[in-house]
Amino acid sequence: MSGSRLAYLQAMDIVVWRARPMSALQTPVVIPEQDAPAPVIKPSDDAWHALQSRVRECRACRLHEGRTQTVFGVGDPQAQWMVIGEGPGADEDQQGEPFVGKAGQLLNAMLAAIGLARSAVYIANIVKCRPPNNREPAADEVAACIGYLRAQINLIRPRLILCVGKVAANNLLGNDEAIGRMRGTVHRYQNIPTIVTYHPAYLLRSPLEKRKAWDDLKMARRVAQQGL
Repeated sequence: MSGSRLAYLQAMDIVVWRARPMSALQTPVVIPEQDAPAPVIKPSDDAWHALQSRVRECRACRLHEGRTQTVFGVGDPQAQWMVIGEGPGADEDQQGEPFVGKAGQLLNAMLAAIGLARSAVYIANIVKCRPPNNREPAADEVAACIGYLRAQINLIRPRLILCVGKVAANNLLGNDEAIGRMRGTVHRYQNIPTIVTYHPAYLLRSPLEKRKAWDDLKMARRVAQQGL
């Protein structure tokens, strides 16, 4: 295991066990390779840029009144994984990019612990403008904005969606379930496997829950690999 990945696992408070050498009596397990996924036709850059322009100019709800800039999303627009959070905070509002503060650093570590670089996924939020004082977005604000997120999902067509936090999961999946009830289950959004886990900001406040988040990440990786 590389030193960098070990550091990411330690950031997640994950104990790393060293494997013992395989004895002559043990039979190695051979895992067949997955069939190569069918090629996916992606939309033109024009559609993506048009959506970015619409978000940048949006005045559909009151959140635009206090924003420094919109936070469209970041990452690979042809990513197999899409990470969806709640909404921009102060750092994100200033930089125009989601998950750039301490919670973003932990999210990067969470992704790296399962072998994913931040640049290899696409990260977006339920709303594209910062709610005042980092409050949860109101229902009418979500209603005015979530169409942009749905358009992003339709353009990207990821192989898996990872919802981080209750607000993101409730609004994307259309329920009001507690996060504890949503964890451990493969949900579906437009037939895309969707896994729910804790928001990195919550994990910073409640580090003992990192072990559960690690279980969620391993489940998400397994689902993505197996194409469930």
